[in-house]
Amino acid sequence: MPNKRNVELLATLKENLERARGSFFLVNYQGLSAKETHALRQALKEKGARLFVAKNTLIRIALKELGLPELDGLQGPSALVFYQDPVAAAKALSEFAKNNPKGVPEAKGGLLQGQVLSAKDVVALAELPTMDELRAELLGVLQAPMAELVGVLGGVARELVGILEAYAEKKAA
Repeated sequence: MPNKRNVELLATLKENLERARGSFFLVNYQGLSAKETHALRQALKEKGARLFVAKNTLIRIALKELGLPELDGLQGPSALVFYQDPVAAAKALSEFAKNNPKGVPEAKGGLLQGQVLSAKDVVALAELPTMDELRAELLGVLQAPMAELVGVLGGVARELVGILEAYAEKKAA
């Protein structure tokens, strides 16, 4: 007979996986103290992500029951990171690991909209620009032609003023 606590955790885990639409990172958090784990949770929360610690067995069962692919990294202590922006969450994990002398948390893999990610994929996501940075870049690209048009039109007006001034000086002389 299953443990009541495990049944509740499984239900919560499945609910979180459904809400995340099959998108999460799997990380190894072993070696973090309670204070460091709290700091990691705060860092992730600032980026719109959250850390969910669960047993590997429960993670496997939840993935299987929801029809999601099974992950290879389900050995040792595991936690799931649910996110809104995968790049921001990966950056938060990467920055936290760089500032931690133990290099923890360490990415084990994950799922991105149902596609399996390796640990290397998660690290590669951390190196991409965030959605806000991409939006700013796109805005700059969209504004460039307009700025150039304004410059061209302003140049024509300046030339016309120069011609008129030269004509006025010539008439005056």
